[in-house]
Amino acid sequence: MSGEEKSNEIPNEFSLSQNYPNPFNPTTIINYQLAMNSEGKLIIFNILGEKVREFSLKNSQGSITWNGTDNFERNVSSGIYFYKLETEGFSETKKMLLLK
Repeated sequence: MSGEEKSNEIPNEFSLSQNYPNPFNPTTIINYQLAMNSEGKLIIFNILGEKVREFSLKNSQGSITWNGTDNFERNVSSGIYFYKLETEGFSETKKMLLLK
């Protein structure tokens, strides 16, 4: 036995990448990675802390494309926004800039 474990099949740590492009118009991509058997959510909120958009994350890794709209598909204004990855036991927040 070699004692090696297959670590590339299921992620064992959390990761939230900086969105790209940043600043952006009209869309941006946010990559994430969840630990194995985790579910989470990605929340986008404005500079006042008001929730703008929320995405449920069911896959252990992937990407979210945000088109600058809120939960009702209304365009949001230019400015600074934050996005937060939340799971049980993990939270990370990053900043992005929407220019129109």
